[in-house]
Amino acid sequence: MAKAIASTASAGSASASAPAPAASPPPANYEAALAELEALVGKLESGDMPLAQLLTGYQRGAELLAFCRDQLQTVENQIKVLDDGVMKTWTPG
Repeated sequence: MAKAIASTASAGSASASAPAPAASPPPANYEAALAELEALVGKLESGDMPLAQLLTGYQRGAELLAFCRDQLQTVENQIKVLDDGVMKTWTPG
């Protein structure tokens, strides 16, 4: 009897630790990230997603937001180094 309980407990714990979802590929560019983020926000706000998908969607949204912020920061840094109307490549200092 104890053997049956032990095997049931171990089988239950194995299903509880499902493999982590594969990482989503990074967006091709800022515009693609923004479009995906806008679509994702629409789905999240609709209230029609199951709880597990809400969490995954929120995580993807955070990734997309970070990507967009990084892209905007890069452009802002390049604009800061404009000199005589010629854009120079920005190098982190």
